[in-house]
Amino acid sequence: MTAVTQYDLFGEVEQKLEERAQQRATQAAQPKPNRPRPSYRSPFIAGDPNRFAHEIADNVIAAWYSHHGGSRMEIPIGTLAALSFFREPLISDWLLTLEPKQLPALLREIWGVQWLHRPDLIEVARPLHDWVEEEPDEQQLRAVQAVIHTSIYNGLFDLTAQEDASARSAADVLGPLLTGLRHKTDKKWNGEYHTPACVSDLMARIVLDKQNCRPDMVIWEPAIGSGGMFRSAVEHLRELGLNPHDFRWYGNDIDRLAAACAAVNAIQWDLGPKTAIWCGNTLASSDSGITKALEERAAVIRHRNAVVEEARFKHKAQRMLNALDELFEGTAAA
Repeated sequence: MTAVTQYDLFGEVEQKLEERAQQRATQAAQPKPNRPRPSYRSPFIAGDPNRFAHEIADNVIAAWYSHHGGSRMEIPIGTLAALSFFREPLISDWLLTLEPKQLPALLREIWGVQWLHRPDLIEVARPLHDWVEEEPDEQQLRAVQAVIHTSIYNGLFDLTAQEDASARSAADVLGPLLTGLRHKTDKKWNGEYHTPACVSDLMARIVLDKQNCRPDMVIWEPAIGSGGMFRSAVEHLRELGLNPHDFRWYGNDIDRLAAACAAVNAIQWDLGPKTAIWCGNTLASSDSGITKALEERAAVIRHRNAVVEEARFKHKAQRMLNALDELFEGTAAA
């Protein structure tokens, strides 16, 4: 994302949510029939969140291929990643009404809003949203629609739409989808085997304790995958009563898609402003690419700041021109 966009679709969402709130307030005083409210909650959320995340991934993969979405795995992953940014579960009803042709604009708006907040991580996640700018064909968009519907009906927002970051870090929803879409041959060739959540949770408890954790301590993962080790670490830090924002989170992976998923998860789990994720080979440089990654991160943030400042200047200039027009019109009328 290189410019500030108009968020018309989000304005429409806010309007619809406000209308729904007014309708609920009007209906509150009226007698209601004894009918169960529709729910998209999966039964797996009551048990193991990681099992729940795998269930979502399996169903999304089935929906993608059954609707002939093709071999570009970044499209279903990017779609699920975009949905994970929503924090309002009620938006699911509106999302289910969208036609395939409306989806590219929606996805561009979602990624654009996130770029304003965390341009450094959204830049790393570029493989997950570049395809939206390529004008996907009708068949791909129908498959994207199927992914959205399947995610909602299988309870994705039960995991991702929580306001509490600690609830969102209960499971990684992108990792199972990434590994499920990856061909077995590719995983073997790249040596891509993600650490199971139970193992990473145990490792976090062994390595991190309240006595050795101090502000600005670096937590580094040189083969981050989709961020599973970070998820376990941030969850354990919160259990210890520590703020993840006080720590520095550095992670890289040689796989661009894996690093992109980790960048999205860093936002999802609220690791904080001292987070740097990048795509790179740990063995290729003396400092594993940390110096270059931090320089690129700073450059992206400066670019965002310049874009926002330019947009603010144009907005103020337009307001001034509008005020002058009103003044001249008033003078002419007098």
